[in-house]
Amino acid sequence: MNKLIVTILRTTLTALALIAGSAQAQSAICYNCPPEWADWASQLNAIKEKTGIHVPPDNKNSGQSLAQLIAEKKSPVADVTYLGVTFGIQAAKDGVVTAYQPKGWEQIPAELKDPAGNWFTIHSGTLGFMVNKDALKGKPVPRSWADLLKPEYKGMIGYLDPASAFVGYVGAVAINQARGGSLDNFGPAIDYFIALQKNDPIVPKQTSYARVLSGEIPILLDYDFNAYRAKYKDHANVEFVIPAEGTVLVPYVMSLVNKGPNPENGKKVLDFVLSDEGQALWANAYLRPVRASAMTKESQAHFLPDSDYARAVAVDYSKMAEVQKAFSDAYLKQVR
Repeated sequence: MNKLIVTILRTTLTALALIAGSAQAQSAICYNCPPEWADWASQLNAIKEKTGIHVPPDNKNSGQSLAQLIAEKKSPVADVTYLGVTFGIQAAKDGVVTAYQPKGWEQIPAELKDPAGNWFTIHSGTLGFMVNKDALKGKPVPRSWADLLKPEYKGMIGYLDPASAFVGYVGAVAINQARGGSLDNFGPAIDYFIALQKNDPIVPKQTSYARVLSGEIPILLDYDFNAYRAKYKDHANVEFVIPAEGTVLVPYVMSLVNKGPNPENGKKVLDFVLSDEGQALWANAYLRPVRASAMTKESQAHFLPDSDYARAVAVDYSKMAEVQKAFSDAYLKQVR
């Protein structure tokens, strides 16, 4: 009888191990793939459908993801990660990501990828104002950085924490550049954030798309792709504004995690997001895919005119990465 019980237990444990192994073989962990951001929901569904690999959604921001990757460096949990470009550059320096050149690599412009493949752009966005016009309650849509300092917008403005979330840091860079600063001098941005405190801004750490649609945050410093998604997909009365003084455009990148548990699955995920289908999904989600051929006339029609986008400029992203910590320290000390 005891031998029978032992045999049953061994058989059960073997079966459970096989099930666990099969589940692992068909999964990959991505840090910072939030379904409400950049329509990652559709991308994750497509990855599952086309590759058979299940990628669970993950609501970290770029800063939280990098911190987690560093904490887990000796025993990684994630297989791939999605980061703002400065965090991607820093992740390579920290040794938590590794080189991989996915299919479609040759179509990525040289300035939008690490030469070895430690990170590469999948799409880009332009920072501006995502405005819920209904939530303004009759107030005019702000058109400039200066407008946001007006007392009529008190309690209506939101921006993600620039000391943690990448989009928050992008907002700081955009403000700084527009108000005469440089990547060597963040004084104008710090002064602006101090002045903005009089308007009681809302400063969350995570993506706040739903809070804009609900009207809780009428004006959010965010990317064009989220505003266009709200307008064209969710049919909200939302407008995207590129501020009169100018703004910045920024790449978002992906990387293979160094010594991740499922590297082959991770590679398949990275191959898919750069594939024709993956890039078309980004374009349909109102992002600018890194492979320009994926941007159709129909997708382009959702964007503001090129004359507005002329106010959005690129910056030295490596330099932007180098000075990020110094800015974060200054923000935490002087503003928050």
